[in-house]
Amino acid sequence: MPHTPHLSRRELLRGAALVPVAGALAACATPQAPPAASGSAAPAATSAANPFGVAGDKPLEVWIFDGGFGQDYAKNIHQPLYKSKYPGAEIKHNATKEITKVLQPRFAGGNPPDVIDNSGANFMDFGALSQDGQLQDLTALLDAPSWDDPNVKVRDTIDQSVIDIGTYDGKFSVLGYVNYIFGIWYSQKAFRENGWEPPKTWDEFLKLCETIKKSGKMAPFTYAGKHPQYLYEPLVTLAAKIGGNEVMVNIDNLEDGAWTSEPMKTAATAWAEIGAKYLMQGTAGLDHVQTQTAQNKYQVAMLPSGSWLENEQKTTTPDDFEYGMFTLPDLTGSDKLPYGTIHTSPGENFIVPSKSANPQGGMEYLRAMLSKKAAGDFSELVRTVTVVKGAGEGRQLSPGVSSATAAVTTAGENVVYYMWERWYAQLKDECKAATGELMNGGLTPEKYLERMQKKADEIKNDSSIKKFTRS
Repeated sequence: MPHTPHLSRRELLRGAALVPVAGALAACATPQAPPAASGSAAPAATSAANPFGVAGDKPLEVWIFDGGFGQDYAKNIHQPLYKSKYPGAEIKHNATKEITKVLQPRFAGGNPPDVIDNSGANFMDFGALSQDGQLQDLTALLDAPSWDDPNVKVRDTIDQSVIDIGTYDGKFSVLGYVNYIFGIWYSQKAFRENGWEPPKTWDEFLKLCETIKKSGKMAPFTYAGKHPQYLYEPLVTLAAKIGGNEVMVNIDNLEDGAWTSEPMKTAATAWAEIGAKYLMQGTAGLDHVQTQTAQNKYQVAMLPSGSWLENEQKTTTPDDFEYGMFTLPDLTGSDKLPYGTIHTSPGENFIVPSKSANPQGGMEYLRAMLSKKAAGDFSELVRTVTVVKGAGEGRQLSPGVSSATAAVTTAGENVVYYMWERWYAQLKDECKAATGELMNGGLTPEKYLERMQKKADEIKNDSSIKKFTRS
């Protein structure tokens, strides 16, 4: 399950050098002019085969977030590939569940590692890292020859959203490696045995929910009640389907009235009906693991999640469960975006610290990760889709990965994403709380959206909060 950091953009890394680690997470500092983001190590000679000038005998320190994907993929796939090209390089592998706690003091001390999978519930704030000049500009990685084909640039092997979302203050500096694909997840076995079909229209969705409810076999729908971001994702995505991509762009850019627009009202009303009629009993008090495990036990038919779900649930999923995913149904016959439109977002975010001892090796490590072999092996191992185009071709992929991959292929150019929850932690927290109330009947759709618009306006008018825009 991916998370968004809760550190303020004013909680800069230099605070860790002044206070104990626990205090550093809450400390505020006045931003200073960011130092130049230049590597601390002089590169060796560059060439087509060695575009960053990697010194082949220079050690490489790698830190991996030891979460849902574990760390075996780094030790058994990515690092051996790097070593195959630079056998004289010692790779210092490390893993932790507490990225900020362990590594923030390293940044403050001026000796960060070379590659970091900056992920998990407590990952370091990308905005603060960028503002402090701590992120290596990875534009050179995009323009380098791909690992597989010297005639193809790295930028042409990955999804464009990786570049869009990983760019801070005009510099591409964060590489999302996993392609989180969002949709409604179900058991293909259960649907097949009961004669249920994935719905393509909202009326079909409501009829399916009613059919499942009346069958008495299981509840129609649930979501992680303790983590309502699982439900605001399909709500905002449905609004974008109804009103077009500008719905998401306007919310991201804190435009006046973006939350109270007609597409948002229509989407909120539609999901409030699901909350009122078809939720599994007790949903509000359950977390993502509990609801997902309930689905594995055939207690509930459908839930919203991302493509990490299958791997996250591998220890509780029956062998013949056969995960499947469908995209949001058409709400009306006049939705601006067609059936099959999908929300994807790169996650499992890797960075190369600009002040590390070996930033050239760090970028080369990322280039190796973006090879088809590395990405394909990763997908097979952890049952998740990467951002590398075509990496799953010819692979023995799990049912869930195959289903999600097919959905992306069907979507084509009809892919949407949003940034507000990454840019403004306060807005995410407000939306989590408000969405939970909407789904539990504590807020009408109108009051829900008024509350969200009020918080967006507060952020817009707060000069202390750094603002971001997208097109």
